[in-house]
Amino acid sequence: MIIIKSQIFNTSPEIIFGFSTKVGAGRNTPFYFNMSHSVGDDKNIVEENRALFFQALGLKRENIALQKQVHGEEITYVKGGGIYDDSDAMITDKKNIGLAVSTADCAAIFLYDTKHKVIAGIHSGWRGTEKKVLLKTLNKLKDDFNTSAPELIAYIAPAISQMNYEIGKEVAVLFDNKYLLENGAKFLLDVSQINYDILVNFGLPKNNIQISKLCSFQSENLLHSYRREGLHSGRALGVIAMK
Repeated sequence: MIIIKSQIFNTSPEIIFGFSTKVGAGRNTPFYFNMSHSVGDDKNIVEENRALFFQALGLKRENIALQKQVHGEEITYVKGGGIYDDSDAMITDKKNIGLAVSTADCAAIFLYDTKHKVIAGIHSGWRGTEKKVLLKTLNKLKDDFNTSAPELIAYIAPAISQMNYEIGKEVAVLFDNKYLLENGAKFLLDVSQINYDILVNFGLPKNNIQISKLCSFQSENLLHSYRREGLHSGRALGVIAMK
């Protein structure tokens, strides 16, 4: 099993973090080491995959919080494990509760307030990014937990790179031109950079932020990608928890 870790959390030994990949349990086509029940994979295999992944992180399955992601802006405060409906961001100040974000190209952002001991996991595709779900989560941390930007550390997980994320004009007009490259009649959008800039503009020092350089579309042997594999794409889970 290959699990992607984040260097930014290494200075906080109380943080557990891992981002799953296609590689695990000897799985192969069509879904590889898939973490989602929504793609047509065998339910029992998915549950086995999840159990192996959570065990590798030292977390119990019953303490994992998952959400029904709807590409929206809903933020959920989590007190325990389970399934949370219609949400794209989760926050908790509880120990040993894993916040799981599902992706297969979209950006996933993980936050840790090192002073107040609060974590968050955010799912932000182009729709969530346009709705500023990350900024709304940051503001909720500030309002509800007195979080201040210099005390936050953040990781932007592997996502599709700008060079591989083609969108139409109807989507492009929603974003600042500095995040767009013309590509014939289409455009290329940099979702991860938008979210990075949201963190910086909120006040996080740049050395408090790590942005993965891995592209989900290009990393064919490592990462799931809906743009590359279509209906046969599995899903990754990124999980953050506090010991």
